This record gives sequence, structure tokens and C-alpha cells, in this order.
Amino acid sequence: MVERKTADCAQQFEQIIQKYGDMVYRLAYSQTGCQAGAEDVFQEVILRLLKKPRHFKSEEHRKAWLIRVTINCSKNFYRTLLPLTAIPLEEQPVQEEAPFQDLEEALNKLPLKYRQVIHLFYYEDLPVAKISLLLHRKESTVRTQLTRARAMLKEWLKGDYDEF
Repeated sequence: MVERKTADCAQQFEQIIQKYGDMVYRLAYSQTGCQAGAEDVFQEVILRLLKKPRHFKSEEHRKAWLIRVTINCSKNFYRTLLPLTAIPLEEQPVQEEAPFQDLEEALNKLPLKYRQVIHLFYYEDLPVAKISLLLHRKESTVRTQLTRARAMLKEWLKGDYDEF
């Protein structure tokens, strides 16, 4: 009886990963800007889901929980990484501004708050109202951040992507 219950839980968990795994990884990648960071965040989110199984009211609730936890874990990733990568100001190399080669590179250079709203709006196809709830920001703030992010991308890409 216990084996059957364990097998059912494992199957259910596997279905959740198949359904939402790509979304969690993409969001983690957009937040951290690197594959290793995305993998670390992905694993942390999955571990949190495993450690404390939750009963969600709906699939939408489960998706919202996964998005929120992914964003929180991404923030934690930066907090733990920052002391390791900090370079004193006088030792920082001077970099020239080079034009971005593609959209992904430009997206990764956006400030985190803009990257979050762009990802959730375009990649996860969430409406502004839902993004507002997930990020604990006003709808007007989310709309402003989307507008500013689009303007930055348009400037950086110099008209290569006119659909913004």
C-alpha cells in the first residue's frame, strides 16, 4: 500500500516537472543570466516542492507558486553569489560599449526588474494584472517597466527588432 502511494506521488511529481519544468528553467535563466545559475535555481525550486508537498487550489495556483518561488530563489542566488564575485572599484576593468549581437544578449543586460516583467509577459504569456500579483507591484508599475524595457531594447538593438 505504501509503495503504491509512493509510486503515485512520484508519477504526479514527474508530471509536474514535465508540465512546468521548462517554464521554471527559462524563468531562472532569464533571472540569473547563466546556465549554471539557472540549473541551481531550478534544482532549488524542485527541492522546495519535494520537501513540502502542497495542495494547490488549481493548476493556475500551482503555476503562480512555481513562478514566485523561482523569482525568490533567483534573488537568493544573487545574494549568495555577490560576495564571491565582487571586485573592488579600482580593479574593475574598463569595458567599451559594444552593440549587442542578438536579442538574448540584450535581454540579459536589462536590469532584473525589467527582465522579470519582459519574461513573464512575453515568454510566459501572463497578463499585466497577473504579473502585478506575482511580483507584488502595482499594475501601473508593471506597465511602466514593460515600456522602459522595450525602449531600452529598441535603443540597444538599433531597430533590428521593430516589433517592440
